[in-house]
Amino acid sequence: MSVDRVYHVDGELVPAAEATVSVDDRGFRYGDAAFETLRAYGGTVFDWAAHRERLERTCDALSLEHGLSGSELRDRIDETLAENDLADAYVRLSVTRGVQPGKLTPQPDVDPTVVVYAKPLPRGGLEGEPVWDEPATVRSVETRRIPDAALPANAKTHNYLNGILARTELEGEADEAVLSDLEGNVAEGATSNLFFVRDGTVCTPTTDGDVLPGITRRTVLELAREADLPVEEGSYGLADVLEADEAFLTNRTWELRPIDDLDGAELGGGPITDRLSRLYDERVENACY
Repeated sequence: MSVDRVYHVDGELVPAAEATVSVDDRGFRYGDAAFETLRAYGGTVFDWAAHRERLERTCDALSLEHGLSGSELRDRIDETLAENDLADAYVRLSVTRGVQPGKLTPQPDVDPTVVVYAKPLPRGGLEGEPVWDEPATVRSVETRRIPDAALPANAKTHNYLNGILARTELEGEADEAVLSDLEGNVAEGATSNLFFVRDGTVCTPTTDGDVLPGITRRTVLELAREADLPVEEGSYGLADVLEADEAFLTNRTWELRPIDDLDGAELGGGPITDRLSRLYDERVENACY
């Protein structure tokens, strides 16, 4: 494949060097946009229906009526993968409110800006390899997760300042930052959901709190229940995680990534993390290869 990639911008395939959006676009001006991070395995977009539904939930939260069907969006993703000759890839789909007059109040008539970006990733599934080299080094940070009452926690928007501020606290000394909510309960990573294992039970912060309902998170919970592993979604303090037997992070790109240490306390993966990782690989293999 040529290193000169092609992106999909507003219905057109264009060379990456020519892929631009207007400086008046509301996604640029205000972060007024929704996005999804997806993975293609063997040419198949994994769990597309769940991503499409979450994108629509984000757009509903933003009152962004873009007028594009799920099949139209999927066609643009497939065209981008095909044009770049990519079977195993990272894919980002963004939908902004487009160009409107320079006022904060959005206008009802929307001509959305839609961008699809893709880059190669290793094969996944049973014969695959993770995109990360080592288990994650994680630090808790002072930055707090934006409360759901201020910005809907289930909305995946272009406004990523919360995660950026959390990551800047790391100063390059860790792979991921873990944020707590205003009450001090552990919420999530800057770009990941958090799991830990305690006395054989798979635990994760509840999405009733200020937690993005990650699609990989949901899949891991499904796999755990299908394997008859005890599962608990609740509210936890940092001490609960530090005392865990195992801990790992999830997102679409990392899949399941064990936590090597949190704030200097050694955690690591373990038999349950390994089992869930294997089950996840099996699901990807069966669905996509």
